[in-house]
Amino acid sequence: MKNKYCKTLINTPLLAFALATGVASAGVTETMMPPAAPPSEDVVSGVLKLDMNTHFISYGNDVWQDKDPSTKLNFNPFLELTFALPANFKATLGTWWDVNSKGNSGLGGEIQEVDVWGGLAYTYDKFTIGTVYQQWEYASNTEKIIDVNLSYACFLSPTLTIHNRIDEGGSGGDEGTVLVAGISYGFDAGPVKISIPLNLAYFCTDEFHPGNAAKPSPDTGFGYASIGVAASLPLSTYIGKTYGDWTLNGGLTYYITDADVIPTNPTNDFLTASLGLSLAF
Repeated sequence: MKNKYCKTLINTPLLAFALATGVASAGVTETMMPPAAPPSEDVVSGVLKLDMNTHFISYGNDVWQDKDPSTKLNFNPFLELTFALPANFKATLGTWWDVNSKGNSGLGGEIQEVDVWGGLAYTYDKFTIGTVYQQWEYASNTEKIIDVNLSYACFLSPTLTIHNRIDEGGSGGDEGTVLVAGISYGFDAGPVKISIPLNLAYFCTDEFHPGNAAKPSPDTGFGYASIGVAASLPLSTYIGKTYGDWTLNGGLTYYITDADVIPTNPTNDFLTASLGLSLAF
């Protein structure tokens, strides 16, 4: 039996909050490497990322079910603009693409998915709360999401994401909610910045991800844990800033998933890798 109480409890206030902020349609997917922080002194700033990934992981689900992902990597360009607003508010607009030869989404060529999003966040001292409305275009359909993100700027940088799917689109799963709690420890190793993120996800809704013959109706409960190591190296020291403020990024993330909640993954435990460039402006 589906946990409709958890879904209804979160859907209504989140939708009202997103509509009240006037956020445009948008989409965001779970990526292994966080974008480089844009310059805070600019009214308008942004980040462009050009990443190659071995897997496309969406809330613990290995979308392409890659048994040998090294032969067909995913190209995932990312662009986000940040607008500094009065009274410690910030607005964001962004897009993320999945480009590979693993399927045919109908979007044209090797473009498998295009996500767009818009968000609004407020910061008080070290605490930030924000909401993001997203639209994920793939499989000739649109998955719609409202996320609420909480973070506190301190040691281990704790975060909580309330990921709320309000339209299942082409996901094959159900509408509902996933709670993702995270921490991250960062330090410098010479010019290289290192971070070690840890995330735990709890699924409030039955059948959030699609099932299979062995498990046609996935359960609620603990869905996955992930731990990673990410490294970033500023390139301006070596190439200057004539062509912009570029950074080389790379990382590994290890996932442990529960087959009762996410049954379609080829293996319950797997390692993903990412390598790319980012430009802050």
